[in-house]
Amino acid sequence: MYDPKSGHADEFIDHQEILDTLEYADKNKNNEALIRRILEKAALRKGLSHREASVLLACEIPELNQEIYRLAEQIKKDFYGNRIVIFAPLYLSNYCVNGCVYCPYHQKNHHIARKKLTQEEIRREVIALQDMGHKRLAIESGEDPKNNPIEYILDSIKTIYSIKHKNGAIRRVNVNIAATTVENYRKLKEAGIGTYILFQETYHKESYEKLHPTGPKHDYCYHTEAMDRAMEGGIDDVGLGVLFGLEMYRYEFAGLLMHAEHLEAAFGVGPHTISVPRIKRADDIDPSAFDNGIDDEIFGKIIACIRVAVPYTGMIISTRETKACREKVIRYGISQISGGSRTSVGGYYEPEPEEENSAQFDVSDNRTLDEVVRWLIGMDYIPSFCTACYREGRTGDRFMSLCKNQQILNCCHPNALMTLQEYLEDYASPETKAAGEALIRREIPRVPRERTREILEENLEKIQNGMRDFRF
Repeated sequence: MYDPKSGHADEFIDHQEILDTLEYADKNKNNEALIRRILEKAALRKGLSHREASVLLACEIPELNQEIYRLAEQIKKDFYGNRIVIFAPLYLSNYCVNGCVYCPYHQKNHHIARKKLTQEEIRREVIALQDMGHKRLAIESGEDPKNNPIEYILDSIKTIYSIKHKNGAIRRVNVNIAATTVENYRKLKEAGIGTYILFQETYHKESYEKLHPTGPKHDYCYHTEAMDRAMEGGIDDVGLGVLFGLEMYRYEFAGLLMHAEHLEAAFGVGPHTISVPRIKRADDIDPSAFDNGIDDEIFGKIIACIRVAVPYTGMIISTRETKACREKVIRYGISQISGGSRTSVGGYYEPEPEEENSAQFDVSDNRTLDEVVRWLIGMDYIPSFCTACYREGRTGDRFMSLCKNQQILNCCHPNALMTLQEYLEDYASPETKAAGEALIRREIPRVPRERTREILEENLEKIQNGMRDFRF
């Protein structure tokens, strides 16, 4: 029986409840009166239940679907404004003992190049990322207790934070590694990580066990309950996600929202971020082998419905997606994107030789970071390299209380402008710098508080004169 407060995965992700939810959504997908009531509730900016949101996802009434998109776009502006946070993935190692059938890192793939970065190689990669302008990384690693023990991850985090090159510094390291113990989550917290990210891949337990036939990841409950252990270990910013294409998207959607409801009920803090990757071609992996793929239209609607259902959460889309797709869905809910990414182990310092392919998936958006920044500016978004909330202690319930009251923008907006100014001074091409400075001039009058505007203008001038790292 569905119990969002339960610590047992089979209870807070209840299979029968999801089936009942999908049946309810099917019965009401053309129920105009009900759908309008759900939209009225969503407009209050307090979120929706998994069942209410599933009705919106199933809705077949064209004018009401347009209302979903319009509301999602407005809610995104209300909570996150027009800023888009920029990050890059850093793959440390692709050694893995699991047998995941959708991932080229699976143990039986003997022709992929297996690599593990040394601390000196990590240093070179991080300097290359800093020279692009990155301030925020998400480190990735396969699950292999021998090659990638927690001590290796901790040493890598320490190395990353220690590197100060020219005006560059990585100010936030998010971590995407396999489910682990409370003790190890405490160690990650002590290492100063930002968000702990772990994708469920699929919430359908039977499918999950078939897709993960061997290795520690086969244990559905241990994997699904990882966020509970992370919270117990003191990590109060966690990121959820599923890999769309493995199972029926409406099932995954309901399960994802039930997981968010569980975190809220059990810990008082929902997911800091939700990611929406789709399965992509990679070494040894053909996406057409999976028959639950979704097209761009459905993908956009999923993002819009997540935004209205979980208005406070950050939403992430990576370079798995094309420029055209990312340009569309940013409007409906996305608040973080990667740029200039490499999904190989190494590749930022110097390109990886073709014969040494170690990438986890093919990148669909191959533009440089500067090109991505200029593209965002051209759409009137503020490319943000801000990490101030993490460094000022605005995490967990402290962040959520501000975000849910639509007050986080008082911090985010000026910080985004200052970090953009840093990027423009240190890394931008002349074209990007000119466009960015024009954007900043347009944005300053939009800062709501007069004293904040005054401080912002003072700090922007200091940044132009060589000082760095101001924050609200």
